[in-house]
Amino acid sequence: MTGADGIRHWAPGERILWRYRDNGSAHVHICRPVTVVRDTEDLLAVWMAPGTECVKPVLADGTPVHHEPLATRYTAPRTTARAHWTGTGVLKLARRDEPWSVWLFWEPGWEFRSWYVNLEEPRLRWSGGIDSEDHFLDISVYPDRSWLWRDEDEFAEAQRAGLLDAGKALRVREAGAAAVEMIKAWGAPFSEGWENWRPDPGWPVPELPEGWDREPEPAKVRTR
Repeated sequence: MTGADGIRHWAPGERILWRYRDNGSAHVHICRPVTVVRDTEDLLAVWMAPGTECVKPVLADGTPVHHEPLATRYTAPRTTARAHWTGTGVLKLARRDEPWSVWLFWEPGWEFRSWYVNLEEPRLRWSGGIDSEDHFLDISVYPDRSWLWRDEDEFAEAQRAGLLDAGKALRVREAGAAAVEMIKAWGAPFSEGWENWRPDPGWPVPELPEGWDREPEPAKVRTR
C-alpha cells in the first residue's frame, strides 16, 4: 500500500529486517527479522518475537562483545555471529525522522517492565526493511515515569576510539536531551498504551533470510 507520502507501507504481519550498520562503515553488524505491527506516515511499529534468529557482533574469537574490557571494546577485532533472541519479545516503535526508537520490554507473563529509548541515526527505509546506526547512549524509562541514562561509559569510550567525532557526539547529546523532554512531558509513545499491546498469536517467528546483509536497492531507499 502506498501512502500519501509516496512511500509503500508494509501491511501488518509482513516480515522485514531491522538492521544496524557498524559505526564508521557500511557493514551491517546487527540484523533482526521482525513482524510489522503498524506502518503509517508517522510511525513504524514492529515485533521481534522470542526465539528469533538474529545477527550480532562478537569478538573475532566468538566471545561476546560485552566481555571485552571497555578500554578495548571498540578496537578489538570483531566479526558477526548468528544467535537466537532469548527472553521475552520486544516491541519497537520508530517515529519518522526522530533520532531514536523506543523499545518495550516485558517480564514473563506479560508483566510490563520498561521502555528503552535507543538513540540512533534516523532510519533509512528500503524494500526489505530499515537501516540505522546505533549511537551508544540510551535511556531507560519506567512505569512510574522515572528514567535514567544508560551506557554513558560506552558513549564516552566510543568517542575516545574515534567512532564519534565531537560534532556527532554533540548531536547525540542534543537528541538525548530532546528525548528526555518528551519523557518529562509524557508524550508519545509513552502515553499511548502500547504496553497493553499483544502480538497476533498466529504470527510465525520470522526467519533470518539469506542475503540479510545485502545492500538496499538505491531506487527504493526512503527515509523514516
